[in-house]
Amino acid sequence: MTTLTKPPADDVLVREPGPQELSPVRTHRRRRALEISLAVAVPLVLLLVWQLAAVQGWIDDRIYPAPQTIVEDGWQRAADGELWPDVWATLKRVLGGYAIGTVSGYALGLLMGSLSLVRAALEPLLDALYVVPKLALLPVFLNMFGLGEGPQIALVATTVFFFVWISTMAAVLAVPAGHRDAGTVFGASPWQMFRHVLLPASLPAVLVGARIAAGVAVLVIVASESIAAADGLGHLIFDARALFQNDVMFVGIVCVAVLGVVFSELVRLAGRLLTPWAPRDRGRSQS
Repeated sequence: MTTLTKPPADDVLVREPGPQELSPVRTHRRRRALEISLAVAVPLVLLLVWQLAAVQGWIDDRIYPAPQTIVEDGWQRAADGELWPDVWATLKRVLGGYAIGTVSGYALGLLMGSLSLVRAALEPLLDALYVVPKLALLPVFLNMFGLGEGPQIALVATTVFFFVWISTMAAVLAVPAGHRDAGTVFGASPWQMFRHVLLPASLPAVLVGARIAAGVAVLVIVASESIAAADGLGHLIFDARALFQNDVMFVGIVCVAVLGVVFSELVRLAGRLLTPWAPRDRGRSQS
């Protein structure tokens, strides 16, 4: 960090280079190592405290099983093949709904962001539907598609649609007027304007919305499976709770957390590959 010192003999401020200027690579590596250490240490300490509390009897391990018990039970269920059908059921619903919601939300977001008349016609209606809790639409989808995969996929698709639609429309509207003017001056056709101006300028913000939608999709499907499904991680969690199998319940919760993190990170990675010009969306120091 750069420091400013004031010599006692006069009023001249002297700028002294700090570690970042003297050794930027080393400073960046140390900062990165500190961030990684904190990211690993905090959850590890919490797990150790939880394990100690269960072993020492500070908490009732019948209600809050020790992390070791959860890991052992999860490993056993995975080895016996009891866990994977529920994981796959949830995963295919998330992927199917996410694909439908992303494509439709992106297409409509581009259309509404580009055409003011379409935006004026549809935005009030979509705004009204957006505030409706998506889980409240599950009975509607059950009436439409009956029991099975249809209502689950439709619920995820609807949830993802609104996140992607909002982020896409906002990103297109936020493209600076100077970018559009430059395309017009160079005689860009509508397709060229989209391909070379609107798409590259808006895509980073769109992909951030898509990553947020990935996490929300996992949350929604877990809630939906607890209500109207005979399999899946949501069904596993709530069914285990009803049977007082709290170790199995926590296994399902851990699986949901892992699924959500992996899915979100895959979307983030895809965003970095598609938009190498965009700054990273993590709130980390870039020094």
